Amino acid sequence: MELLEKDLTEKILSACFEVSNELGAGFLESVYKKALLIALSEQGVKAKEQIPLKVSFRNNIVGEFFADILVEDRIIIELKAVKSICQEHEAQVINYLKAARVKVGLLVNFGKPKLEWKRFVY
Repeated sequence: MELLEKDLTEKILSACFEVSNELGAGFLESVYKKALLIALSEQGVKAKEQIPLKVSFRNNIVGEFFADILVEDRIIIELKAVKSICQEHEAQVINYLKAARVKVGLLVNFGKPKLEWKRFVY
């Protein structure tokens, strides 16, 4: 069975590894976000940052949050620069997918010497 958005996910992860290999660990999330946007652009991948997403409850807007990066309107990337990914980070990605009605999300952590990532499908 083929993974959903397999080719685009591979391009994104390739760009993430480029950023991780060149910058290493220890920078702020915002540095990795800017670097990743450059790496994605160089691969011809369209990405937007700080995408506002609204949360609805019974047809009322009850909140708004911002996804780090939305790639080609098909994949949400949530970036972290932390010691380790925790359940709250995973829940955040799943909630973003629900609110945005996007099927695939990546949680990427640049906070360790070795890039850490998880893929989510909603």
